[in-house]
Amino acid sequence: MTSGKGPLAGMKVVELAHIMAGPVCGLMLADMGADVIKVEKPEGDDTRRFLPPDINGESAAYLMMNRNKRGIVLDLKNEEGKAALKRLLETADVVIENYRMGTMEKLGLGYDELKKTNPGLIYCEISGFGRTGPYATRGGFDLIAQGMSGLMSITGEGPGRPPVKSGAPVSDITAGILGALGCAAAYARKLQTGEGQKVDTSLFEAGITLTYWQSAIAFATGVSPGPLGSAHPLNAPYQAFRTSDGWINLGAANQKNWERMLSVIGAEELASDPRFTTNRGRMENLDALAEILDGHFVTDTSAVWLERLEKAGVPAGPVLDICEMHEDPQALARDMVVETEHPVAGRVKAIGLPVKFSGTPGGVARPAPLLGEHSREILAENGFSEEQIAQMVSSGAVRAPSDRSAP
Repeated sequence: MTSGKGPLAGMKVVELAHIMAGPVCGLMLADMGADVIKVEKPEGDDTRRFLPPDINGESAAYLMMNRNKRGIVLDLKNEEGKAALKRLLETADVVIENYRMGTMEKLGLGYDELKKTNPGLIYCEISGFGRTGPYATRGGFDLIAQGMSGLMSITGEGPGRPPVKSGAPVSDITAGILGALGCAAAYARKLQTGEGQKVDTSLFEAGITLTYWQSAIAFATGVSPGPLGSAHPLNAPYQAFRTSDGWINLGAANQKNWERMLSVIGAEELASDPRFTTNRGRMENLDALAEILDGHFVTDTSAVWLERLEKAGVPAGPVLDICEMHEDPQALARDMVVETEHPVAGRVKAIGLPVKFSGTPGGVARPAPLLGEHSREILAENGFSEEQIAQMVSSGAVRAPSDRSAP
């Protein structure tokens, strides 16, 4: 856990987002020091009900996506709840929303309305397909975006096999990261001019950005590349190989590493094989090359091969499962596994901030909020009296943990 405040300390963010893409955006900003206020509906973010797994009854998915944020519950169907949100937004630097197109406008919370009272507001919209174009009104899901962005056409074991999505929700997560990048860029501009602006990105565009290499091939050849399993579309050998007790990844793609690798496995004769003397040849004969190399690597253990390859300076690594990754010494040294103390779940592990800052280190210091945990605190900070807060709680416009209705 890092004690620094982070480079975005002083930024006030209101997160009107649920499940993943929007919360990833808020998570990234929070980890870099922003005060992220997560606004939830009375029944809470849908991830609170992503069960199992749970930790002492608290959704593991919710705990992961919302640590480092403060939480407030506002009923936006209640005029008092809506008015309370508008007051929060009057002093916010950023608002994040991932509702369907037109939802915020119907609530009187669209950008054109909010900028009247807060011209410096950065209004971040993360949607399925973006706010312009023929698909702007469609809802978006990671699976749909992976299919339409081309990702599923390049993922899988090989031609003729069923389409496969990435195991991780990569368009959701990437869209959130792109949103955070956009917010940080817009904030830099705001600090110079005082002016806010819209930031608009989508799951569809996030998926497209992950096709850089395959799009380069298609632009150059007019042919869409297909799935290659773990192999690389431009270099070889660059893929996973079976060993006697598991799998390793090998990155011997350039000529020098190719020759070093041949020496390690005792197959120097392949250096003069006309099929494999150049990268072009190795790519054109990839199936034959993979079969030959598999025959060598399967003769010994992953640990033995990784030690030999590292000693020779050939890039290689194990194929870890998630639990093994959590225990990897490099992941731990880089603070990629952190812990927070949750009032119900207890000691909870989370994924850390993947960007390190030498002067203003960010980090994870706060567990995910209980439903409405900080409602009273946040309202008081924004000028509401105890009597006003009590009235809003009584009317159902606001929910706090001390309410009888709260869990």
